[in-house]
Amino acid sequence: MLQMKLCGDLVLREKCAPVERVSDDVLSVMDEMVEIMKEQSGVGLAAPQVGVLKRFLVMMDPDTNKVYKMINPKILSRSSETCTMEEGCLSVLGPDNLPVFSKVVRPSDVEVEWTDENGKKLQAAMSGVMARIVQHETDHLDGILFIDYLSPVHREMVMRKVRKRK
Repeated sequence: MLQMKLCGDLVLREKCAPVERVSDDVLSVMDEMVEIMKEQSGVGLAAPQVGVLKRFLVMMDPDTNKVYKMINPKILSRSSETCTMEEGCLSVLGPDNLPVFSKVVRPSDVEVEWTDENGKKLQAAMSGVMARIVQHETDHLDGILFIDYLSPVHREMVMRKVRKRK
């Protein structure tokens, strides 16, 4: 059984290693991650959030509930146009055990490539919420949290809530 890693756990600040081959182990972890993501009403979960330092993630289109299993995802390009949206994270919880949210500015559109669970290389243009999710989750693979994009004042406001949980 995988365990969620929470803000303060150093594994969340590690850079993940590429997946060399799509193994049964990787697929099994991804299946469990999908279950955790759905149980916690999330739309994305990256491997380091469950303590696995490999470059893979799962995410779900909130409009269609389509699940993407991305191995070695790479953002090829980001639009110069940005948008601001509320972001939360299943690893950044407040005293109520729910994600703490804050507004984050990110590129509106991205082009991303990845290998799917069948070993097939895929590429897609994503915009809006899907662009937001894939950027948030790929950041996790590089040890970056959404709070890193906040001003010092806003980051402290989020962290105050996180510390209250402990």
